[in-house]
Amino acid sequence: MKTALVIMAAGIGSRFGGGIKQLAPVGPNGEIIMDYSIHDALEAGFEKIIFIIRRDLEKDFKEVIGNRIEKLADVAYAYQELDNLPAGFAVPAGRTKPWGTGQAVLSIKGLADGPFAVINADDYYGKECFIRMHRYMTEEMKSEGKPYDMCMSGFVLANTLSENGSVTRGVCTANEDGTLKEVTETYDIQMTSEGLKGKDENGNTVTLDPTRLVSMNMWGLPASFLDELERGFPEFLASIPEGDLKKEYLLPRIIDKMVKSGQANVKILSTPDKWFGVTYKEDREAVVNALRKLIEEGVYKEKLFS
Repeated sequence: MKTALVIMAAGIGSRFGGGIKQLAPVGPNGEIIMDYSIHDALEAGFEKIIFIIRRDLEKDFKEVIGNRIEKLADVAYAYQELDNLPAGFAVPAGRTKPWGTGQAVLSIKGLADGPFAVINADDYYGKECFIRMHRYMTEEMKSEGKPYDMCMSGFVLANTLSENGSVTRGVCTANEDGTLKEVTETYDIQMTSEGLKGKDENGNTVTLDPTRLVSMNMWGLPASFLDELERGFPEFLASIPEGDLKKEYLLPRIIDKMVKSGQANVKILSTPDKWFGVTYKEDREAVVNALRKLIEEGVYKEKLFS
């Protein structure tokens, strides 16, 4: 069994001026954010890379990164498509967006035979979280049986903000033993004159503690979890109110529900790393500068894969 890194790269990139933000170069030799995540994952011990992409981007994706990574590691591709639905379901008229991160991860079923980590393509996570997650997955995680044994990287909220707009984060509450008690999707998070504010699922304004741990969609999961995603997807589709064209099958909500029902235990692996990413077009310059600083400090080589 190989430990796999699963990279969700099927996003439409609508906030990046219509471009594909996951493929924007940010390193001194044209590297993209995924290059740094893959570098850190391979260095930590991950053995396989699974890219989740859109079929219409496959050619460009392989030219920009896939063909290069295939020379460094075992690579596989999964495809998240709007019409990839269970029997008995059809795409509602007017729906244009795929069904969320739960459907994305479900698309790798059959490609992962061991524990795998899931990350976003356009987020930089830092070296330490890959090391801690791989160690947990290979030394502590129970691969079989229930409740499902999972882990997640917990980032300090203040380390995950963008200077160019609001962000969405999964705000976490922990049990005394360091496992996840609850993760709450919180939207429009940004610093205001009255402190750090966000909105809950009902649109109500909430005040947030900058030191709270949040999920950045970096999860460590056993392969058996894919069976649970497959079972839950038809239930999710059947529950969508008629006329709702935006509801998504989201990984944090799925895991939160499993935690609360006793179906899963999620160990929170806190990390001091500072996140950065290309959420907005204006973020790119900050990412370029941050990576340049890490190179100057010796964290990365000028030529990443040399």
